[in-house]
Amino acid sequence: MVDRGRIKSLEPEASYTAADIVVLEGLEHVRLRPGMYIGSTGPSGLHHLVWEVVDNAVDEVMAGACTEIDVTILADGGCRVEDNGRGIPVDPHPSDPSKSAAEVVLTQLNAGGKFGTGGYKVSGGLHGVGVSVVNALSARLVLEVHRDGSTYRMEFVKGGTPTGPLERIGSSGGRRGTVVTFWPDPTIFEDTEFSAQRILERLQVIAFLNKGVVVRFRDERPGREHEQTFSYAGGIVDFVRHLNEPKGPLFAKVGYYAASEEDMEVEVAFSWNTTFYETLFTFANGISTEEGGMHAEGFRKALTQVINRYARARNLLKERDENLEGNDIREGMTTIVSVRLVNPQFEGQTKTKLGNVSVRSFVERVTNEHLATWLEENPREAQAIVQKAIVAQRARLAARQARELTRRKSGLESAGLPGKLTDCTSRDPSESELFIVEGNSAGGTTIKGRDPKTQAVLPIRGKILNVERARLDKMLSNQEIQSLIAAIGAGVGDEFDIKKARYHKVIILADADPDGSHIRTLLLTFFFRQMRPLVEAGMVYAAQPPLYSTLLGTEKVYIKNEAERLRFLEAHPNHKKPFLRLKGLGEMDFDELRDTTLHQDRRTLLKVTIEQAAIADEVCSVLMGDDVEQRRRFIQENAGDARFIDF
Repeated sequence: MVDRGRIKSLEPEASYTAADIVVLEGLEHVRLRPGMYIGSTGPSGLHHLVWEVVDNAVDEVMAGACTEIDVTILADGGCRVEDNGRGIPVDPHPSDPSKSAAEVVLTQLNAGGKFGTGGYKVSGGLHGVGVSVVNALSARLVLEVHRDGSTYRMEFVKGGTPTGPLERIGSSGGRRGTVVTFWPDPTIFEDTEFSAQRILERLQVIAFLNKGVVVRFRDERPGREHEQTFSYAGGIVDFVRHLNEPKGPLFAKVGYYAASEEDMEVEVAFSWNTTFYETLFTFANGISTEEGGMHAEGFRKALTQVINRYARARNLLKERDENLEGNDIREGMTTIVSVRLVNPQFEGQTKTKLGNVSVRSFVERVTNEHLATWLEENPREAQAIVQKAIVAQRARLAARQARELTRRKSGLESAGLPGKLTDCTSRDPSESELFIVEGNSAGGTTIKGRDPKTQAVLPIRGKILNVERARLDKMLSNQEIQSLIAAIGAGVGDEFDIKKARYHKVIILADADPDGSHIRTLLLTFFFRQMRPLVEAGMVYAAQPPLYSTLLGTEKVYIKNEAERLRFLEAHPNHKKPFLRLKGLGEMDFDELRDTTLHQDRRTLLKVTIEQAAIADEVCSVLMGDDVEQRRRFIQENAGDARFIDF
């Protein structure tokens, strides 16, 4: 029993006076709490700096003032973003005539041209945190502005401290626009090394969304020199074609329509493929609205109405037939919905859900009119769409029966859990972990080495079904997948409810070899396609069992992979002891597996995240789809950046 009176008498009260009220000047708060502004100080936060500067250039594009964006990773690790827009204003700012408007933008939070009505009618920058945060988290930042025939320059160091005022350094020679060059502060970030592939993927999406804009990328780092240009005359039509290609298009055409009214406009591009998953990506003012929102709701509602009306009018659905559901129609559909509006209202925890109610009725009205016209003008494609939806409807009804059968089977087992599961004793999901291991031998070793209070173990047999190529009814007849669904306890597919998840860490534990990598990829595809909220919530992990061991003196040292072995040799050039390649998990001693892979204080886990859903969807389709040539090409092109996806 805790004696609260005794505790109070032993602990002096902390002072709380006017002197304890700390005022952080300028950008100090950003440096003190960077996670509040960019999410993390890891790779995601580091690259957020690039997105902030690039988004400013994109706002110039949407204002009709910019046609080119250049992003360069410099040889010394810095990043330069250049556009040919109007250039940040350089005249004195009304709030403080001693400072230029450019200095105010770079040194004050929430300062910019997007909060009034004059600078930008449509802007995505309101969604971000501003270039001042980039300045705050940089060791050095250099601003160049080409405007009104002159070039101006200003430099900042140590988190946004100006080295002097904005200066005119000469004639612009006809150039115009803004150039921001920055070097992330190594005292803030865990690592300041940019991923070329990550930046390229983001820039390609920007080029797709802004028809005709030229987006260039250059990597000047020694040994990694690379240049690439993106520009799409077809805009989001090319985007849909690009996403659909690895999935086997149902037909060659990509549908498109657009409409506008005084305060908003919408573009929609769509097609279908032979897979079983919907791919819908929505954007508002160029910002990815990953949680959807009113524009997604309006589109989906109208789509279901239009397709059912068409199917009834053409007698493709008989009078006795049920209407097609939205999921039936959207099976294998790839769609981009992009809206631009004057005052976007973002909702949701991550501010990636569009809340403007007027957008829903606008998109619904436009889709009802234009999609109906497209179907009339393309009868062959329209018939293929309806026939695919009818097949999906039959599969849905079969899946419902399979799901009920699965529930009845699981109900016969203890607490509805699979017999192969060795559960943990804790019933608190926040501290509970589920290890998914391949084979009974590895499962037995993991069970011996685990912490029985918080760590559960589910062995699976061999490689699970590749769900990229299977409908839900076939999936639910697979014993290993049934076990996964029952163990996690939150359902599957559209019925998945993350609040019911029995574990807040689902950890894939596979051998450190090609077979293990394949098993891991199959499981990740299953989670991405059928339990995606689990991935989005950061609850899916990949364990990293060591590949080697060696002796350093008398101490045994475990080494994760070949790259780490080479780093070890660099740090210990006189090391002569052999490196022993560890056997599979099932052949490791339980204490060895416990100390290297299971123990919470000594293990290494990689969290699986979805930073850009469109790219994740494409990678899943390429790696797990039927097109062998595309898969080979993807692996060859991305092998150089494999360090960022190293499992």
